This record gives sequence, structure tokens and C-alpha cells, in this order.
Amino acid sequence: MNWRSKKLWLDLIAGARKLSNVFWAFTVSLGSLGFVLVGTSSYLGRNLISFVPYQEIPFYPQGIVMIFYGIGGFFISFYLWCTIFWNVGSGYDRFDKKKGLMRIFRWGFPGKKRRIFLQFCITDIQSIRIRAKEGPYDRRIFYIDIRGRGDLLLTRTDENLTPQEVEEKAAELAFFLRIPIEII
Repeated sequence: MNWRSKKLWLDLIAGARKLSNVFWAFTVSLGSLGFVLVGTSSYLGRNLISFVPYQEIPFYPQGIVMIFYGIGGFFISFYLWCTIFWNVGSGYDRFDKKKGLMRIFRWGFPGKKRRIFLQFCITDIQSIRIRAKEGPYDRRIFYIDIRGRGDLLLTRTDENLTPQEVEEKAAELAFFLRIPIEII
């Protein structure tokens, strides 16, 4: 959801709470549970999963490796579920011409620096830069060039925008801020 007026530009950024992330967290959780159950059934000598006979998987070395992979999968799925629960990466980009400020806010992982808040004067923004990466995975991303600070990425890394959509979004923001666009 975005909100724009003559003096205010607000882009809400979606974080980790997306359907694709929930799908992968659920898939990794089920897969790791399956690995642990298969390894445990080979150790116990009875079927915990009906369609995988324990006789075909000896505990040493396959059963041990299956349990190891299952435990590793649980750690990965725990990490994925935590990022979804904490909604890591969500926040907003706010450009306020009335106050002359650009504010970028993101939620991070819990701790002292969970809230990531950047604030700059709009007058310090020199340009919007579009970088085009050519090759099998063509991609365009755009940055804001801030005087004395360097480039600040505004396109999310997992955002699947077409090159035309990225250019349109950058052009609208450049028009709003009255700054030039550089294509690198």
C-alpha cells in the first residue's frame, strides 16, 4: 500500500510475512520432521512412517545422517518461522516535502537495534540511480544517492518488478523530489 500527495510520499514495505515464506517454512518443517522420523525408525527398528520400511535404511551411516539433516532442517525452519513472526524487513519509506525529511524505517531481529531508522534531509538527495544488471537474470534496481553518505537501496532484493515497473517507480519518485535520474 502506498500513499501519495503533493507534499508526502509514503511507501509501506512488506516484510517476511508473505505466503511464499510461510510455504517454505512449512515445507522445511515437514521435510525435517520426515528426516528425523526416518532416522529414528532405523534406530528403533520399527516403522514410524508407513511408506518407508526401516529395513532398507541401516542406522549406521544413513540413519545418523538422516537425523543430522532433520535437526539441521529444524534449525532452518525455526529461523524462517521467527522471521515471519517478527515480520523482519517490514517498514516504510517516507518522503515529506513539508518538513524536508526522508525517513526510512525497517523492523529487524529482536535486540537493541531491532528498529532501523534512517533520517536524511531531502536537500541532501542528489539523484536516483538505476542500476541495470544484464545477463540471464536481467534486473534493475534503484538507489538514492545521498550527499556524503553514498547510495541507499530502495528496491527490495526479493521484489520481482519488471524493468519497466522499476523505471516508472524511480521516475515518479524523481519527479516528486525534483531530482535527476542516473542510469548506471
